[in-house]
Amino acid sequence: MGLSVRAVFFDLDNTLIDTAGASRKGMLEVIKLLQSKYHYKEEAEIICDKVQVKLSQECLRPSNTCITDQRTSHWEEAIQETKGGAANRKLAEECYFLWKSTRLQHMTLAEDVKAMLTELRKDVCLLLLTNGDRQTQREKIEACACQSYFDAIVVGGEQKEEKPAPSIFHYCCDLLGVQPGDCVMVGDTLETDIQGGLNAGLKATVWINKNGIMPLKSSPMPHYIVSSVLELPALLQNIDCKVSMSD
Repeated sequence: MGLSVRAVFFDLDNTLIDTAGASRKGMLEVIKLLQSKYHYKEEAEIICDKVQVKLSQECLRPSNTCITDQRTSHWEEAIQETKGGAANRKLAEECYFLWKSTRLQHMTLAEDVKAMLTELRKDVCLLLLTNGDRQTQREKIEACACQSYFDAIVVGGEQKEEKPAPSIFHYCCDLLGVQPGDCVMVGDTLETDIQGGLNAGLKATVWINKNGIMPLKSSPMPHYIVSSVLELPALLQNIDCKVSMSD
């Protein structure tokens, strides 16, 4: 390909793997468990909805609590808020581990994504750059067996700062021995992936907009928008053409 782009940074969740879909499948298994084993008929869905809200509002936890305890507490609180009575840690643990194990089972790299990464890596360096808790993200990376497709993997929870801080992007550049102006960031989240790429002065940012939603006027503006990560190889050719024409 002979691209002027030397490195591509990929987000993981909902960019390369369907984390949201895997999480929904986990919730469906918990609903089945609560309805069949514990006879929580209409309460089962309410509990799972409450946990989903708690997960979406999750803040970076203090270093002295582990993610397992924190997320088991989400289930414990949701069950107590819905059913009343005493806290039921044992049931909360059962729900959490079922949700988590089901979710991890469904976190896979699709064959066409694997093929795309393999082809791209013949011409550019590939780096996985994911925000999140160290344990959680490393478990996902293990589950989808994506390590062999990348030259480096950087987890935000293991660094001083996460996306969108420029420091983590510059750390990635140093790892690969490239300049920010040689790199493209690809991800599904405007506030972290795209804003971060812009903050760090990367050559281009590519937003994966699967649902065709209109970004808010106040949102960071990506250089390129695609509906699937599989559109990336053609887009990189396009970026390269524009660069060489303006040289």
